[in-house]
Amino acid sequence: MMIENKIDAIATRLRSLGRVVIGFSGGIDSTLVLKLAVDALGPENVWAVTGDSESLLPEELEQCRALGRQIGILQANFMEIRTNELSDPKYRANPIDRCFYCKHELFSRLQEIARQVGASSVLDGSNADDKRDWRPGRRAAGELGVVSPLAEASITKAEIRNLAKILGLPNWNKPALACLSSRIPYGSEVTVEKLNQVAEAERFLRSLGFTQLRVRHHDKIARIELLKDEMPRLNEAGLTERIVSRLKEFGFTYITIDLQGYRSGSMNEGLTKDQDK
Repeated sequence: MMIENKIDAIATRLRSLGRVVIGFSGGIDSTLVLKLAVDALGPENVWAVTGDSESLLPEELEQCRALGRQIGILQANFMEIRTNELSDPKYRANPIDRCFYCKHELFSRLQEIARQVGASSVLDGSNADDKRDWRPGRRAAGELGVVSPLAEASITKAEIRNLAKILGLPNWNKPALACLSSRIPYGSEVTVEKLNQVAEAERFLRSLGFTQLRVRHHDKIARIELLKDEMPRLNEAGLTERIVSRLKEFGFTYITIDLQGYRSGSMNEGLTKDQDK
């Protein structure tokens, strides 16, 4: 199906819903859903709700606010809620379906808001590519009846970025940012201290000009994933020494570079076929 036909299908789907609440993370997927919903339904019929927690970078929240204003969401229809996933011992234990508990809380809160404002549905930004990876949060979405317009229309990540660029969305090429808990290996407890270490380390690396990256938290070891074409920068005079010194200040003892480079969901690579069903 041509991308134009997919967009027409989404617009028709959105109009059938009438009034919606969107889980808005500020990533390109949910940003596109928000833009398409505002265009199809009018800003008075769209609520954007951002969940704030220890697993979200503070600067991401401000970017959500700015994006909402640019897209035209009404100030009264932009909401921030504090989620408390770390109060759930099942989430803190970091099982392989950790995302289920986080998303279940978030979508349950969004459903409450939808009832309060008279919205028919809660929407998220899941896309066709998400079906190819281990995404336990999708189970929570299915159980709670969350609508995923991009996935329904079989729109891929590449198509999302292309369309967002055409529509003039400022974050069309924004690097993907999963929640900070995804940097911690399954079975290792999620704590505020670990999340802060990861946040500070990734913020520092971005300040050096690295773009798409992850700092995986293996207790005392920081495993850094960088784009392969950015790895040669590590040969710049004094750069590795700066990185090692700063990340040790954040509490890591050993600083390593993953030679496979950045890839989404690398913590899932150790899952067996039986586990990821």
